[in-house]
Amino acid sequence: MSITVQGLTKKFSTQVAVNNISFELKKGEVVGFLGPNGAGKSTTMKMITGYVPPTDGKASVCGFDVSEQSMEVRKRIGYLPEANPLYYDMYIREYLEFTAGIHGVTDAKHRIEEMITLTGLTKEAAKKIGTLSKGYKQRVGLAQAMLHNPEVLILDEPTSGLDPIQIVEIRDLITEIGKEKTVLLSTHIMQEVEAMCSRVIIISNGNIVTDDSLTNLQKLNRPLEDIFRERVGNAPVTS
Repeated sequence: MSITVQGLTKKFSTQVAVNNISFELKKGEVVGFLGPNGAGKSTTMKMITGYVPPTDGKASVCGFDVSEQSMEVRKRIGYLPEANPLYYDMYIREYLEFTAGIHGVTDAKHRIEEMITLTGLTKEAAKKIGTLSKGYKQRVGLAQAMLHNPEVLILDEPTSGLDPIQIVEIRDLITEIGKEKTVLLSTHIMQEVEAMCSRVIIISNGNIVTDDSLTNLQKLNRPLEDIFRERVGNAPVTS
């Protein structure tokens, strides 16, 4: 499995942000990770990527334990966090060169140009990151996440701030990437789930309330928004 989560729990003082959740993702899956604000999505993603240690439970990526083999895990993950951290005083190519150096990317110049083209940054490539629109900053974040050709992509709100044309382009890109990699993406937009995902995991109040294929959910002959609201409304509350 590309991602394995077993009994993962995160507590902040007395608050239970993520409550004993388990799931597995295999290669070639694009999985929508859904939930209302504060449900535990971002915290779960941060634990899988090694940015936040779990209070209990385990997570592994491509067979490597996140807590015990974090450097091996980070080699295999491309991560776009919700708050996209970029160096605004750097130029796009300069920033990607910096990122390539961290990952030890071979033939970095070719790979950088490939990512600039793939994410639609060609016209903006000579600009400083701080001068870019939010949508283009998001594209830079996607470029850095994919630069080292990771086996797993974890994307937290990847289309945030994009215009409708950019959203379609990024959706198509993620769908194509998902044929060869494992993608876990968080979003509030149900149309994105229907356009990109083969499977849906819904988390609410730190608990997983749904883990099913998109096909099975569509067989219920109800809008995904209605299913989401119903299952989130019935979620147990942890404290």
